[in-house]
Amino acid sequence: MSGILGKKVGMTSIFDANGMNIPVTVIEAGPCIVTQIRTKEVDGYDAVQLAYGEKKEKQTTSALKGHFEKAGTTPKLYVSEFTRFEKKKSRGEVVTVDVFIEGEYVDVVGTSIGKGFQGVVKRHGFSGVGQATHGQHNRLRAPGSIGAASYPARVFKGMRMAGRMGGERVKLINLQIVKIIPEKNLILVKGAVPGPKNGFLKIERWN
Repeated sequence: MSGILGKKVGMTSIFDANGMNIPVTVIEAGPCIVTQIRTKEVDGYDAVQLAYGEKKEKQTTSALKGHFEKAGTTPKLYVSEFTRFEKKKSRGEVVTVDVFIEGEYVDVVGTSIGKGFQGVVKRHGFSGVGQATHGQHNRLRAPGSIGAASYPARVFKGMRMAGRMGGERVKLINLQIVKIIPEKNLILVKGAVPGPKNGFLKIERWN
């Protein structure tokens, strides 16, 4: 599985060769530094560790400073691993958008936008209870019944109720790369990807 790390720039649209208007997400991907090579002999599995984004040295622990110095780079903001990398890499090597080609399909992993504490209408798509008639002034967005009374005398786990919404790891699969702009380290992916602008993204391709 080859891949790269990056951040979400925003959304726009482009025209393809047939004149169709395609909505795309602009992702600034890389350049990433290979900071460690995992091997079965030492770590029990094979993987390539990539780092992306600049981080202030005063905000970096001594252990991480030494880790990045071994790779000959400055402290980085994000670190993630990729298993079964397509080409053999060495520590300190730079990975750019050249690992992808236009037209292929990738998976994008990100953290969804946090919505805070939300009710059942927004969180689960409930329609509310009844209509605004007969004095039901405070029931329009209510969840309704959440269980029986004396038996089982509790609410079952997994009941769809109000609570924290968003801020979760989301993986969208099979998104097509419409265009690559290597001189600006940009990838244009068809459709939307999880997370806010400037949110951290992991772009993966299964070999």
